Amino acid sequence: MTYTIYHNPKCSKCRATLEILNSKGVEPKIIEYLKNPPTKDELKEIIDKLKIQPSKLIRFKERKAVELGISVTDDLTLDQWLDIMTENPVLIERPIVISANGAVIGRPPENVLALLE
Repeated sequence: MTYTIYHNPKCSKCRATLEILNSKGVEPKIIEYLKNPPTKDELKEIIDKLKIQPSKLIRFKERKAVELGISVTDDLTLDQWLDIMTENPVLIERPIVISANGAVIGRPPENVLALLE
């Protein structure tokens, strides 16, 4: 089975999640999402696989979220949330691990174990 991780090498949760995958013999495709941001279509697929509302994929504590004046209670459309994330990938929650079995956000990193079962 193939795995993909949306990864920020500066993030301790990303590194810990990748370490768990590697310790289980998994060598995922690594996408450094700050260098190669996902497209709107890719983000929509990720949200669908995670089975979450788009606002759950936003890091509202990031300085950029404060600058933009957005909050979890904002009543925005899917398209508006996707625009915000594609224009500001720093706001995307991380790490995200995707497999044929589904997807998880690695917060905590042990969440990834659900994909390995």
